[in-house]
Amino acid sequence: MAKTREAVVGLFVLLGLLCIAYLTVKLGRMELGRGDGYTLEARFTSVSGLRVGAAVEIAGVSVGRVTEIRLDPKEAMAIVALQVSRDVKLTDDAIASVKTSGLIGDKYIDIQPGGNGSPLANGDTITDTESAVDIEALISKYVFGKV
Repeated sequence: MAKTREAVVGLFVLLGLLCIAYLTVKLGRMELGRGDGYTLEARFTSVSGLRVGAAVEIAGVSVGRVTEIRLDPKEAMAIVALQVSRDVKLTDDAIASVKTSGLIGDKYIDIQPGGNGSPLANGDTITDTESAVDIEALISKYVFGKV
């Protein structure tokens, strides 16, 4: 009888640990393995507020994640690496923009797909980009009359 109770408690604890591991991976937006996608780069003059792990969206649908943000010291531009789902085909006339979800929400990359350009492959760069709008700078210009 005691061994049965111990086995049930052990199974319950194991199930709880598996649930915690699953939630950690899902809530942390971690991916186990490489994922099935390809990597693109985009250059921005400002990516203020954008974080690694942010969503990449097309028409409001998540199609990937931001995997890296680094600075190009020669041109003083931010280079953002994007992991995009393999079934999403983009062309070299696509436009990548840094957007905000809601008024003070998280930043994400919004891609407006092109249509007439040549297809982008793994490692290619999206050349047409729009940087984040700096709300604080706009407000300070308005407040101090420099509009």
